[in-house]
Amino acid sequence: MDDAQLQSVTTIPDLVRRAAAVHGDRVAIEEGELSMSFRDLDAARLEAAAAFIALGVGAGERVAIWAPNMHQWIVAAVGLQSIGAVLVPINTRVKGFEAADILDRTAARVLVTVGAFLGTDYPAMLRDQALPHLKHIVLLDDAPGEDPPPSVESHAWADFIAGKAKADLDALQGQLAGVAADDLSDILFTSGTTGSPKGVMTTHGQNLRTFRAWTDLVGLNADDRYLIVNPFFHAFGYKAGWLSALMRGATVLPHPVFDVDAVLARIGADRVSVLPGPPTLYQSLLAHPQLGTHDLSNLRLAVTGAATIPVRLIERMREELRFDTVITGYGLTESSGVVTMCREDDDPTTIATTCGRGIEGVEVRCVDDAGASVPVGEPGEVVVRGYNVMKGYLDDPDATAETIDEDGFLHTGDIGVMNERGYLRITDRKKDMFIMGGFNCYPAEIENLMLKNDAFAQVAVIGVPDERMGEVGMAFVVPGPGSTPTPEEVVAWCREHMANYKVPRRVEILETLPLNASGKVKKFELRQRAAGGDA
Repeated sequence: MDDAQLQSVTTIPDLVRRAAAVHGDRVAIEEGELSMSFRDLDAARLEAAAAFIALGVGAGERVAIWAPNMHQWIVAAVGLQSIGAVLVPINTRVKGFEAADILDRTAARVLVTVGAFLGTDYPAMLRDQALPHLKHIVLLDDAPGEDPPPSVESHAWADFIAGKAKADLDALQGQLAGVAADDLSDILFTSGTTGSPKGVMTTHGQNLRTFRAWTDLVGLNADDRYLIVNPFFHAFGYKAGWLSALMRGATVLPHPVFDVDAVLARIGADRVSVLPGPPTLYQSLLAHPQLGTHDLSNLRLAVTGAATIPVRLIERMREELRFDTVITGYGLTESSGVVTMCREDDDPTTIATTCGRGIEGVEVRCVDDAGASVPVGEPGEVVVRGYNVMKGYLDDPDATAETIDEDGFLHTGDIGVMNERGYLRITDRKKDMFIMGGFNCYPAEIENLMLKNDAFAQVAVIGVPDERMGEVGMAFVVPGPGSTPTPEEVVAWCREHMANYKVPRRVEILETLPLNASGKVKKFELRQRAAGGDA
């Protein structure tokens, strides 16, 4: 669809319907032997919508999806959104109690998941968790897994879809017609510096407008074949991924987990033209010893972003990976995923050292602690105002008020410098967040998880530089009474009890943590220590 056609699209299900009308039998999703046209996808989402109604899902209710990238994920998402239900993606790396917390807080009665993925039985991880609201589990891979949690009914995907016959067709038509632009489309969870994950609420209309701008800037089109390695549970894989592909008629090629050999093989075999991802993805491809033997001739568009990207990486992406266009940007979940973008004709230095300027209709400033704009070239907190700013945090008005001020500016917590052209460079983080391989890691959340172990009396986590991952976590641990954990034991415990990207890669055991007069940990001293300097 062109911009004129997209202007009149008001909701995500309306987008799927319009895409079917415009693109018809063109391929929307290709996965293995499956080839699903835009018309097929529209029919499939209506079947899924009816099946959700048959399970008793109503408008405004939350439905969670906890699964890897696969075509059924997309069908389930647009199906539930078609009846006004709200999508709640869950990170496939989280453990059972982390997923249960999200299911509880969203009061989700239906969870769409898989029986097993990478050796993990997802339903089994929930067996011992408190799930007061959950009534149904739908298994996308039709694999039974272990017995579902008590009082929860399990459905294979085929049986779930077959159950649509029990749906009230009048109810289906009514719910389809009732979805509006200002209705919530999704709640994506992102951790905060308090350590408690927050649910970010955004609407159909603001997501469509944001990614209409995004797809226009990156030049996504109907001839593109888009390998989506970024996970669907993240805005990069969902909104900048399959949702954007639907907008422009591109073919979605879901990829469940990043593996260098597999991705390189698919680039040639599947004629991949679009491959966004974090800088580590491209660095891994460039480091592959057999890179020169693979067919990269169809690659044309890369979209990436990070606080710092080597200029040479951008050059190598163009020279060795053969991308015609490399674009960097900046965004956060609270801004629907996008704030600033570079432009196609920007030079490599601008693309590597800045994250572009604000997308159309979005105001971006760097401000001091009083909220006043700082001069060009001076550092300040990045604040954002516009249609892309979230409606708020789920059931947390205090946190919402702390993040969005009275003038409607979203305070990102990131420190940036803006040049005279309006291009932004992120220089630091006001919060302690660090980014490991493209995943945001919040020290307070990791610390809270680690303190569930009585062997750890005190814990402080910081991000430290890492050549391959950009940054990794380092934990400073004060043992509990009678405990003598080793760094290896600390890491092993963390691997068992939290998502892999949160696990500290370095651990140091201390007798005490450095504290200030108010009892707060002096993390700057820990950073000095980690860097080998004197604290």
